[in-house]
Amino acid sequence: MKLRPLADRVVIKNIETEEVTKGGIILPGSAKEKPQTAEVIAVGPGGVVEGKEVTMYINPGDKVIYSKYAGNEVKLDGVEYIIVRQNDILAVVED
Repeated sequence: MKLRPLADRVVIKNIETEEVTKGGIILPGSAKEKPQTAEVIAVGPGGVVEGKEVTMYINPGDKVIYSKYAGNEVKLDGVEYIIVRQNDILAVVED
């Protein structure tokens, strides 16, 4: 099944990373704070949203940092996604 976001919505998937403390203890994703880094899975077409023209600047495959409490969590085929508005994305991470 595939998600197709509407208007200025963006479908993202959290990037889970393990973190090692100074003492060498490995913290799994569940023991840490909610991650704010994600990969963009799908992007809506933009258009007129609430009377304003919205141009989409995010592309599928981009690695982004998003607002901590933004979006709606959705579980589809056992995979967790978050649907956010483009303006909830704070930055694109470039390598």
